Amino acid sequence: MMLRALLLCLLALVTLPAQAHKPSDSYLTLDADGAEISGRWDIALRDLDFVLQLDGDGDGALTWDEVRSRHGEIARYALARLELSAAGEPCTLAAGAQQVDHHTDGAYTVLSLRATCPRPGRLEIGYRLFAEVDPQHRGLVQLRHYGHATSAIFGPDNARQSFTLDAPDRAGQLLDYGRLGVWHIWVGFDHIMFLLSLLLPAVVAPRGTSTPPPFSAVCTDAVKVVTAFTVAHSVTLALSSLHLVELPTRLVESVIAASVVLAALNNLFPLLGGRRAPVAFAFGLVHGFGFAGVLAGLGLPQHAMVLSLLGFNLGVELGQLAIVAIFLPFAFLIRETRFYSRLAWSGSALAALLALGWLAERALDVQVFPA
Repeated sequence: MMLRALLLCLLALVTLPAQAHKPSDSYLTLDADGAEISGRWDIALRDLDFVLQLDGDGDGALTWDEVRSRHGEIARYALARLELSAAGEPCTLAAGAQQVDHHTDGAYTVLSLRATCPRPGRLEIGYRLFAEVDPQHRGLVQLRHYGHATSAIFGPDNARQSFTLDAPDRAGQLLDYGRLGVWHIWVGFDHIMFLLSLLLPAVVAPRGTSTPPPFSAVCTDAVKVVTAFTVAHSVTLALSSLHLVELPTRLVESVIAASVVLAALNNLFPLLGGRRAPVAFAFGLVHGFGFAGVLAGLGLPQHAMVLSLLGFNLGVELGQLAIVAIFLPFAFLIRETRFYSRLAWSGSALAALLALGWLAERALDVQVFPA
């Protein structure tokens, strides 16, 4: 029964929707100057459409007229879920003009904000956007004040946070982005499937031999693959986040999908031979650009971006190591069973088919899976 449950969990993982790679985020940037606060709030139109049904004619495509005609409703919905207060007293908060901007994952409405706080000095933020419909939604907040930038991540488990406006909390920022990195790798199913597809052959006898490797050799092989992937995506995550190298989003996401196809097919046909670590490095470079997409919307100044980048990358590695630490011993224990051979074959086949669908959606802009 336990093995059957684990197989069902794997099948559920590889049949999740194709767009699960980019979780729901909004980007709130606030500039504090004494009692006055100004800012902008970028909210994904796809998320607003889900709760407010902005697509009036139901044709599946939002137009500027459809969005503009609902600006008042969008502002009321958003402001009802954002609270600013100082020393326990609420700040007056109002929304100004709205625009539309494009992030790496689609179109966003941009709300301009202005607030006045009665007692400046310590700002408290309450964030509940989409809390009633999407427990996975996160609000990425940047608070700029006196030449400093402080970042935080809001979600159902930390919907209220407070900030001192005279000095940024560097340790808190590092931990916040570490948690975001862990979360991102755990919901980044294409990244997980690529890594696990490369690790599936590590526990079995190499092609042309009949003797399975000992656990020490399995760990050595896995370390080579994981290290190659880690080094590669860390480099391009840094380069992309610091705006030193940039690639088109569609190209990046398409190549990520192609990497999953190749890694999964390699478990069915001998495509890569023993070159899994070099392949992990080569495609890891592209996965790094994918990881950078979640940070791109914040527009952090470079001195704040470096700390956020460090925390996010450490979180990605911790999340990745947790997955490997669970998978590898389990795979080693059952590697000589018929269940494992079936699991490896069927899981790889399903992963390849799903990734082919992702590739078609991302490269050709066609809908393969239901939204």
